[in-house]
Amino acid sequence: MSEDARSPTAERLGSHLRRLRRQKGLSLLDVQALSEGGFKASVLGAYERGERAISALRLAGLAELYRLPLQAMLPSDGRTSPDGGLAIDLARLEQSKSPDARTIAHFVKRLQAQRHDWTGNVFRMRASDAAALGAALDKTPADVAKLIEDLGIKGH
Repeated sequence: MSEDARSPTAERLGSHLRRLRRQKGLSLLDVQALSEGGFKASVLGAYERGERAISALRLAGLAELYRLPLQAMLPSDGRTSPDGGLAIDLARLEQSKSPDARTIAHFVKRLQAQRHDWTGNVFRMRASDAAALGAALDKTPADVAKLIEDLGIKGH
């Protein structure tokens, strides 16, 4: 085991990588197959357990395989937290074809990029985010909350 491995940072990164893989619905063997052996299941497992350090180039390759921006591969610093705004179910949002849902999806993707928040099936939008989204949609924050409910994309 290298000096860098098994550090709190390596374990946090590994845990984040595991969440991303699982969010994509992939097993370790699925990743090995998709990468045509570029990422061996045993090595990816070691990254995810924090037992082995991953290089920036390997991390970029994994981001490409998962079809995520490179910044999504790094865990959040934990300094941001939702303030009781709106919860959005990302799977239902992705499936919705309504023009308003597409606008919301674009907005949520921008927030995810800003916050490095790529994990989970529910995105928690702050009250200030709902106000900004409302301005983009020409709606009040209360109208945005109702729209999210009406579109069937409200998370829990």
